[in-house]
Parts: sequence; structure tokens; C-alpha cells
Amino acid sequence: MKIRFGYVANALNLYDATPSKTMTFARYQKLSSPEREDQLEHITRTNLQHTIRALHYNIGHEILLYRFSSSLVPLATHDKVEFDYITPFQKEYESIGALVRAHKLRTSFHPNQFTLFTSDKPHVTENAVKDMEYHYRLLKAMGLEREGHINLHVGGAYGDKTKSLERFHKNLKQLPARIKQQMTLENDDKTYTTTETLQVCERERIPMMFDYHHYMANHDQEERLEDLLPRFFQTWSHMPPKIHISSPKSQKEYRSHADFVDVEFIKPLLQELKKLGQDVDFMIEAKQKDRAVLKIIEDISSIRGVKRISGGSVKI
Repeated sequence: MKIRFGYVANALNLYDATPSKTMTFARYQKLSSPEREDQLEHITRTNLQHTIRALHYNIGHEILLYRFSSSLVPLATHDKVEFDYITPFQKEYESIGALVRAHKLRTSFHPNQFTLFTSDKPHVTENAVKDMEYHYRLLKAMGLEREGHINLHVGGAYGDKTKSLERFHKNLKQLPARIKQQMTLENDDKTYTTTETLQVCERERIPMMFDYHHYMANHDQEERLEDLLPRFFQTWSHMPPKIHISSPKSQKEYRSHADFVDVEFIKPLLQELKKLGQDVDFMIEAKQKDRAVLKIIEDISSIRGVKRISGGSVKI
């Protein structure tokens, strides 16, 4: 089986390359109309150029997974900000898409925790749809709308999981079908377990994003990897299943991500994956991002029976 690796947004080994530069609405309000437009355009173009730098870095290191920053465009979904964040940046979007396709990279987005479909407040669902549309528009501008995924958590329980899950299924109907097709759902570390998330994915025919750290922080005693992984695999059809990988910062801060990934923490997962023989992709969510990717590949490669086959992948 083969494992490919990737990281989230910011290549720390590059100088001043964050793709998440932003501007607060308070700052925006203090500017004149021309200044507002200039600042939004400057920040957006900088973020896109930094994304292109990161992609070249990934290609050089053969790191084939990459999660775009959701903050590429500052204030993109703010009700009181009108800004065309597509037309002026066609060259940058096309460059990103061309690099991804030419080098067969796998890319995605992960909106924040406020983008959810379990709320009983209509405006929360409306905002979720708006945010998903923003992410989809970026993928479309890049020409990646059929391959890039937009990953969400199921959402809150609001004191009643059963009712909240039914609201999820009802509210999700407001999301255009073309966007839903690019959606994935992830188990979380406090509320919805892997089994509960799988049930939603199976009902809605949505691929599941399995987070191993979240599973370890939030699972029932009867939930076992050997039972869950085959079901998780079955939610994917046209590309390798994708797994989020991180390890606890400490026992006291178990849910927080450490700077790097402790290979001992993920060994039980590696053992189960080896038994199943399924190729998978690992999205590393450690604080040290690309540095953590390069380190975990070296650490895994030192395990007997594991061979490094490229800069960003191993074979078990």
C-alpha cells in the first residue's frame, strides 16, 4: 500500500509566504472607497502568489497533497463588502489550476467551524451556503471544481443529536447539488464520532474525511478501527481515501495539535492500514506544517517494512 502526504496552506520553509494575509472589517471601514479596493486587491493577489510559491515548493519536494487557505480573499463573504475576487485574478487562478493538473496534485479547502448545517437559526444555514459558494467559486476559477474537495464538520449537537442530525439533512438541501458533490465530512473531537459521521456520509453519499486524532479523542468503546476503516473506504470511489493526521500536544491538552506528529501515536492506524492494503492520502495537521510532513515521512520510513518511494510518499 502507498501513502502520500500533504499539509495545510503555509509552507514554513519559505520566507514570508503565508497565503492567509487578511484585513479586519474595522480596518476596511476606515479606508476610503479607492483604498478599500486597492487593499483588497493587493492582499488577494499576494495570497494567490504565495499559494503559487507553495505549489512550486511542493512540486520540488514531491508533496502531492495541499490544502488551500480559506482566507485567500479577505472579507469575501462579509455582507457589507462588495468585491469581485474572481475577474481581476484570472491569471493567478489559471496558474494554480495548471500547476495542480500538470503535476497531479490533490487539493482541498476546509472552511471554519462556523460553516455548518445543524443550526436551527436560518441565517446560520444561509451563511454556510454562502461560504460554500465562495470556496466553490475559487475552485471553479482554478478549473478544479470537479476534483477539489470542500471539507466540513457535521456541526453542533445543541443538546439533542437526533434533532440536530435531522436538521443537517434538511438544511443541506439548500446547498446546490454541484457544490454538494465536492463536499466531504469529517468526524470531530468532541461531538460527532466516526460512526455518527459515517452514517451521515452514507445517507447523503458524501465521502468521509477520517481524522485519526479526533477518533482517538472521541470514540465509543465499541468503535474499532478494523470495523470503521472499511466503511470509511467505501465512501470514496474515484480517488484514494483521505485521512487527517496529527497527535496531541500533551495529555493535558489532548485535543490540541502538536508541532510535529508522534509516529508512535499513529502506529496502530498504520498497522490496520497495512492489513487492509488500501492506498491512502495523509493530510498532516501539525503546527509545523510542511516541516512536520518532511519529518513524519522520515520517521515512518525508519519503520521496518516501510520504503520511501518519493519525496512525499512511502510504501508499506
